[in-house]
Formats: sequence, C-alpha cells, structure tokens
Amino acid sequence: MRGKARSLAVGLAAAGLVGHLPAVAAAAGNVSSIEWKACTGESVPAGMRCAAIEVPLNWADPGGKKIALDVARLPATDPDRRIGSVLHVPGGPGAKGIDDLKRSGDDLAELRQRFDLVGYNPRNTDLQAKLPASCMRPALTHLSEPRDRVEYDAQTAKLAKAMSGCHAEDRSGLYGRLDSLSVARDMEAIRVALGERRLSFMANSYGGVPAAAYMRLFPQRIRAMYLDGVINQPAGWPSQHLLAVRPQEQAFARFTTWCAATIACALHGEDAGKAWRGLTAQADRTPIPVTSAEFGKGELTGSHLRWFGFIADPGPGHTRWLAFADAVDKARHGDGSGFAEFALGNSRVWTMPLVLGMTCADDRGYTGYAQYEEVRRQVRKISPNFGGAAFDALTCAGWPLPVTNPSRPLPTRGLPPVLGAGTWGDHPWTDSLVRGIPGSTTIRYEGPGHVLYLSGNRCAIKHATRYLTDLKLPPAGTVCLPDQEPGR
Repeated sequence: MRGKARSLAVGLAAAGLVGHLPAVAAAAGNVSSIEWKACTGESVPAGMRCAAIEVPLNWADPGGKKIALDVARLPATDPDRRIGSVLHVPGGPGAKGIDDLKRSGDDLAELRQRFDLVGYNPRNTDLQAKLPASCMRPALTHLSEPRDRVEYDAQTAKLAKAMSGCHAEDRSGLYGRLDSLSVARDMEAIRVALGERRLSFMANSYGGVPAAAYMRLFPQRIRAMYLDGVINQPAGWPSQHLLAVRPQEQAFARFTTWCAATIACALHGEDAGKAWRGLTAQADRTPIPVTSAEFGKGELTGSHLRWFGFIADPGPGHTRWLAFADAVDKARHGDGSGFAEFALGNSRVWTMPLVLGMTCADDRGYTGYAQYEEVRRQVRKISPNFGGAAFDALTCAGWPLPVTNPSRPLPTRGLPPVLGAGTWGDHPWTDSLVRGIPGSTTIRYEGPGHVLYLSGNRCAIKHATRYLTDLKLPPAGTVCLPDQEPGR
C-alpha cells in the first residue's frame, strides 16, 4: 500500500470533504434522484455524467451541517439488459474514485454493458484544502521504533499533541469524522440517491475498510461485492501485520535468488540477505546521516530501512531490485542516498495529523506499549529481514480521539457470497476477510503488484465481471497468471 514518498504526500495527505444524503427511502421504481450533468475537466470519457449530493458531516446529527460528495457515472452501454449499478470504492485512503473510473473505464467495458459504473470521491479527498496548515506538519522530525517504554510514551505523546492541535484548529468539523463507518454511510447515501434497491461494489486497497463497514451496517443492501487487494480490518491490524511479513519474506527470497544469478546485481557473489541484515543491524546501532533534496537532513535507522527500503515488485527489467541492491551496497559504506527520499518522505508523511486522521479512527494504533512489544516479538520470530513494529500502528498509537470504527468480528448473516482477488502480497490479507463470509472465494494472482482491476489485469477483470453479472463465483483455488485470460 506504499508508493513513492511524493505520491504518498499527495495521495495520502490529500484527503477531503465528502458526505452523505439524509437516510430517506429510495426513490420509487428505482429512479435516480441525482441530477446528472456532463462532466467537465480533462480526460473525461465519452458519456460520463457528474453530480454532487449532500450528506451530513456528522451522521449522528443527520439534520446538521452538510458536506458535498462528488459522484460520476458511466451509463450501461446495453441499457435494455441493464442489471443495476456497480459502485467503485477507492483506496488510499484519499484516492479519488472518479479519477479511478476515468482511468479504468475502458478495461471495464464488458462489465459496463450490463451496469452503470459509478465512482465517487470519498470524504477523505482533497483535505489539504479543507484542514488547517498545521495538519500537514509532521508531528516528528524522526519516526523511530522505540527501544523502551520511555521512548514509546514520549513519541506517542508528541503524535497525540500534533493531532489534538489539528483537531482544535479545524473549523470544518471534518477531523475526527473521516472514519470508515462514516464513509460507509456515505456509500449508503449514494445507493439511496441512485434509487437502487441493492447495489454491487468493487472495492480496492484501503477501500476494503469502508466496504467491510458497509457489510456490517447494510448487509441487506449488497447484491454483490468484489474485493481486490483489501485489508481485513475487522480482524485487527496486528494480525494483518503478521500476515503481511510472510509474503514480504517470500519476495525477499526471490530477490536474493535473482541476485545470486544476476551479475548486474550489486550484491552478486555474496549472501545478499546477510548484507541486508547486516546493514539494518548497523543502522539500528548507528543511524546513517543522509541529506534529501526534498526533505533536507535526516538519518536512516534500521527501522526506516525495514519499513521502506525493500519493494517486493522487481519492476520492469528488475530495475527496482537493481536499484535496491545498489542502495544497500552504498549504504553499508556510509552513503544512504539510495534510500533517503523514499524513507524520509514516508517517515514524515506518516506522522502528519492529516494523514493519521484518515486511518486512526479505524482502530489502527497499538493499544499501548505491551501490545507494541508483543506484536514486535511475534513478527521478529517469523521475519528475520523485516521483523519489528508496524509504522502505521506506531503513529496511530497517539490517536487522541475516539476509535469510532473498532476492529471486531464481522457478522456474516445476510451477506451474499463475495469474490476476492489478491497478488502475492495482497492475497493473505484479502483472503483472511473473504474466507470468513460463507460461500465466498478468493482468486490468487501469481505475481507482484497491487489492485488487479485498476491495473488492467484481464484475468481478474474477467472473473469479476462474470461474478458481478451472473452472481457465479469461480472455483475455490482459482489462480490467475500474468497476462492470462480465463477460458470462456
């Protein structure tokens, strides 16, 4: 779920206002109550229509202040055989669903024959324009993995102070109301406005958190749900961290095997895994001073490297792994420049109150030092190369407001069977959620990456289209291979 530091600063830290319609009855006869108009702006697909709906800022006060939610629709191309609408639930958090719809509309052309494709910009988009400037300032100049309770408490207190300050200065009322239960109620408002008795969904990445919240709140309103590369928030974030490090270790093993067979790898001819572990241990003892063109002076700890140093996807022509090996080789000789931008950027972004406000109310933080220590111990036992705390759980440990969307088991009564899909890294997360819903199944993609349908993967899109159209799931154990299309 991590991108380049700059894209994180723009994508994760760019979150915004959006809302919900009052909980009124659906329009009779499934007639939309939305006033659609031609979309404006760049890269608008032919036929796309746009609108805005009003929703309560605070769902506990539906008659109070309202905020606007932008919605777009690509109408079904075979209206005589139209089944209904599919709502795309974007990830991020902070990603714009309308932009996703613009980019993926062509890839979803077969699905669009029978459905209106609907995208929306959640309430956590464009936040930079809505929240005070203080919410963008990192709470810490140096995020680290605390060595003891004193360091843990001190770091947590700084994070809490920064988030409390952002909340106090926020005049919009949004901060503290960006949780996924609120977003799920926004999704229900869209269903009501569309006039659909039941809605179909395609959710990806962090969009799986509001999708799970919607399953909890409105199971009877779900016709079908396709979940792509999502996390299982109901099971709790510590369990998901434990699941994540296993495929990360597997990817690292692929890297070391590749490096041993590739002369161009800067660590070729030696034990690349040992070189990496030696570097992180060295940086734990003595952080590596670095200067970033974008973020200034800083230092790289072993935690920074374990959190942000290795990318499981080798990239075209293994370019990412070539760069990683070169960065490791230089860093162990005191030059950490190969890691500076990415590590320092992520470290700062993930201590911005604005970013944390989009996720921490979803129960993302450690409950205290004891849980932090226990999770760290468990992860270290199964992950020699990346063992340790989760950076997002560390930063959310300082959340000073109520956890409005606590992790707890997801009731499955009334839910239809759902379809999941996941890459090497995503599959464990997604399947842990999907297999808990009776009759459901998860496709495994044998390759790296994240979010298959937004990347145009033909195999996953075909399976999703068949499921959403006919409500028939592929057999358990179905696998997609790169550039593979399922048989007709």
